[in-house]
Amino acid sequence: MKGGGKKIWFHSTRFSIISTIASKELIDFVRDWRTLLAVILVPLLLFPLIFIALPLFLQGEADELQQAELTVQIQTQNGQQPPEALLNEITDSDMSFVIINLEIPDAVNLSTPSAATDNLRDAAESGEYHCILRLRETNSNASESWDYAIISDSTQELSKEAKQRTLHAVLAWEQIVINNTLEESNLTRQEALDPIHWDGDQTISDIASAGERAAFGFSMIVPLVVALWTATSAIQPSIDMTAGERERGTLEALLTTPVLRVDLLFGKWMAVAIIAMISVLLQITGLLLAIEFLASGFLTMPEVSIVGWLLFIASVLLFAIFTVAIELAVAIRAKSVKEAGSTLAPMILLFLGPTLFSQFVNLEGIELWWFIMPIFNVCLGMREALIGVHDPVHIAAWALSSLLYALAAVIWASRQFNREDLVESIS
Repeated sequence: MKGGGKKIWFHSTRFSIISTIASKELIDFVRDWRTLLAVILVPLLLFPLIFIALPLFLQGEADELQQAELTVQIQTQNGQQPPEALLNEITDSDMSFVIINLEIPDAVNLSTPSAATDNLRDAAESGEYHCILRLRETNSNASESWDYAIISDSTQELSKEAKQRTLHAVLAWEQIVINNTLEESNLTRQEALDPIHWDGDQTISDIASAGERAAFGFSMIVPLVVALWTATSAIQPSIDMTAGERERGTLEALLTTPVLRVDLLFGKWMAVAIIAMISVLLQITGLLLAIEFLASGFLTMPEVSIVGWLLFIASVLLFAIFTVAIELAVAIRAKSVKEAGSTLAPMILLFLGPTLFSQFVNLEGIELWWFIMPIFNVCLGMREALIGVHDPVHIAAWALSSLLYALAAVIWASRQFNREDLVESIS
């Protein structure tokens, strides 16, 4: 009984030591305002800035282009007047036009630039006209038939915008010609172009709800975000708490204390894992806030059950402890912050590659071994958790295998912490 009491007390004391070390490392790490910026503000604001600020900026740029006064030069043959319907569509596209006569041999392709198009760049810069519409009437059984080409300069925004407006006008004019041709043949548009058609609304024929479809799309993005951000967010604290202390000369004093090195490892491991998890969860929160902002438009909030979220958080935790153990082990071998950074940065690809690959794995009828492979297992577990697939065998496979990989990584890291040259190399 006494022995059991001492054992419990010993474990309680060790856990207290590990917790104290973790708390000390966390306090030291968050004292720097740059750390708070990197770990809290950047993850929380990254996706809102991407999904909210960027679209608003692009919309502003598009609105500015739409308000620009543009002119198209229309080139025709033999003094032909362009069809009135086309000119009306060009006017409706907020463009003015000038018409010139141009002799173009029938053998010449209208898309081929010529002497009559060489001065387009100068004309666009001066505002005389911004693109060229070349027309040539042809013979066919349609009510009218034309060849056309639009000459523009893709390196000038106004010329690109003029091309888009002109193309929109030409396609609208084409629909008018099609309708006239069908009317002459006593056919409706649906009879001619859609004789076999879908009955009803296609969107309601999908038995998956909008939220479930959103969750499926969400599951294709989130594992990549988690893997990338966990690997990157753990790099800085891993380096700071290992190679950084070696470089500052504080690790030597820490290793000479009565604290077991394995407890020291666990304390640092716990601190970095907490930092990485908070950073990832904040980034997911930022993504959800961005989706919530856009939900009133064209996005739908993903429907994920409570069980799904719990499994997702568990998978993030397992991935974090596995990643942190590897990065700590690598960082402790480095003799300087620069050496640790140059070693850990390329390692992101080791996590990113399997994550990208796992996004394309078909979850239906998937083999069990996928949920045992490192990194793949957690990413596939995240996907299933978010889309509502809670297979006990799969969950047990990715959870237990992840724990084993994390344990192996910790054992390897502990060996690095027990190397004698940690002290000798500093002295």
